[in-house]
Amino acid sequence: MNFLSAENISKSYSEKQLFNNINLGINDGDKIGVIGINGTGKSTLLKVIAGVENEDTGKIIRANAVRIEYLSQNPAFDENATVIEQIFKGDTPVMKLIREYEEAIEDKNTPDEKLMRLTRDMDAANAWNLESEAKTILTKLGITDFSQKVGNLSGGQRKRIALAAALISPAELLILDEPTNHLDNDTIAWLEQFLNKRKGALLMITHDRYFLDRVVNRIIEIDGGNLYSYEGNYSVFLEKKIERKELEASTQSKKENLFRKELAWIRRGAQARSTKQKARIDRFETLKGELGKAQDEKLEISVTGSRLGKKIIELEHINKSFEDKKVIEDFSYILLRDDRIGIVGANGNGKSTLINIISGKLQKDSGEVVIGDTVRIGVYSQENYSMNEELRVIEYIREGAELITTADGEKVTASQMLEKFLFPSHLQWTPISKLSGGEKRRLYLLRVLMESPNVLLLDEPTNDLDIETLTILEDYIDNFSGPVIAVSHDRYFLDRIANKIFFFRGQGEIDKYVGNYTDFKETVEIETSSEEKNPKAVDKSKGNGDKNFLDVDKNFQKQEKKPMKFSFKEQREFDEIDSVIAGLEEKLEDLEARVEKAATDYVLLQELLAEKESLQQELEEKMERWVYLNELAAQIEENKANKNK
Repeated sequence: MNFLSAENISKSYSEKQLFNNINLGINDGDKIGVIGINGTGKSTLLKVIAGVENEDTGKIIRANAVRIEYLSQNPAFDENATVIEQIFKGDTPVMKLIREYEEAIEDKNTPDEKLMRLTRDMDAANAWNLESEAKTILTKLGITDFSQKVGNLSGGQRKRIALAAALISPAELLILDEPTNHLDNDTIAWLEQFLNKRKGALLMITHDRYFLDRVVNRIIEIDGGNLYSYEGNYSVFLEKKIERKELEASTQSKKENLFRKELAWIRRGAQARSTKQKARIDRFETLKGELGKAQDEKLEISVTGSRLGKKIIELEHINKSFEDKKVIEDFSYILLRDDRIGIVGANGNGKSTLINIISGKLQKDSGEVVIGDTVRIGVYSQENYSMNEELRVIEYIREGAELITTADGEKVTASQMLEKFLFPSHLQWTPISKLSGGEKRRLYLLRVLMESPNVLLLDEPTNDLDIETLTILEDYIDNFSGPVIAVSHDRYFLDRIANKIFFFRGQGEIDKYVGNYTDFKETVEIETSSEEKNPKAVDKSKGNGDKNFLDVDKNFQKQEKKPMKFSFKEQREFDEIDSVIAGLEEKLEDLEARVEKAATDYVLLQELLAEKESLQQELEEKMERWVYLNELAAQIEENKANKNK
């Protein structure tokens, strides 16, 4: 079923044409990712389709009864509303009903007759499940206090509340603008699963390449005012874009040959007296214009860093707490020249705090930060970066440097560097306030690199940067001569650049791992599995400095082999586990029946849902244990058979 069709849509801001006569159809089951360089109009396209902004020309045709839910990059909030009130701020009848019911419950003076009527209305609208789902999703997103005021929450927490509101709103078409910003890695993995299971259509902007690969079945790219559609996920898009570029290059080559012939004819001084000659001159001018537009803009970062001495940065017994919450406890590390460190962990565990302590923006409680004499730190901050929006683009860059030296020794002016960074000459005199959010972040990144640092500290560099900029940043880091420390939730970025991972577990504990993000996840899974089977088998090699990292290959090769016989406890567990699993399955089936009957009793329903989730988790653990015990039993039998031979 077709939910929406956009026909010949055009949109401009001032003199800037974002997209011109584009067409787009969205059908049931489509999961569409929108990509393109910052400033090309991705967010504007989403607003036009959602009906938040009007198109300049063309028309949007929406199917009857198709509901659209839109999550903006900068959603509006009621500072005085509680979390649960903010969730149900929508204008749909069911949202209004839930809001009215919540208000009635909070008001002790609500008449019983009104409560009974609202309860019947909630039954009829099947709204109980929606309210329960909202609280479940909020919990998954790390929001557990539903009565706290929105005005007291951080920006990241507010964004997660807005995301929860969008996810629970009944809609055939869900539109999300950067949904993974401010989410940690585990929450992003949960969101992937949620969106994959969700029915209807999805249209979203995200620069998380793993997320695109695992969720979408179609990519649309905005490039040069045009829209290109590719069936498949991000990996398929990359292949098909190469094919498109090769085809364009072939067409371009033919145009260039024709242009050379026309240029030779013009240079011979042909008189434009006949209609034929005038037409040929007109064709020459048209070709000339097309060739000018066809030059592929190339984002390029090739700034050389200043010299770096032997001593870089040494962290000695660093401690930091905020009131009663400890975020860093007795942490020591010596930074090496070739370090590419990714910092991961749940939000609020102190990842940005470490970056701010190293850069000197935040004071530690105790310990020492020793910085070498030649160290020049470049800091790309998550939020509180200083940018005077009254300045023009080129003025802001010139504050950093007027002239820089590239990696190959070439001297490049600020204006030339802006050109390489996709800020053409006519845009360089634009006030920063008129740039898009993504363009501001790209400009800020260029400013950091223009100052020729030899140590890079990047705090969430992937937020609001387009994929092309991220790709070039990754390439820049490959060739960067000094160490890089990056806080990021972007798994692709961490896999691409990191050779070590600092994992902030919480309560001030920081573990160090060798390898990229995927290596880290695999190691943690092995550790968890090994600890369950034999707690003494794992040596995590925690400690201070660069030499005490977990060496995955060596440590796990040294682990003791699995025992070739059951312990008394394992034998008893093996004998009983089938009946235990059967019992849990029966309990779960009975609980599901009770959940259906309790649909109108919200308090009981919450208790049953919590019990059900606990049972499901216990069943999963028992199933994993069943697999282990049966594999062990098979090994024992195989060993016995080999010995008998």
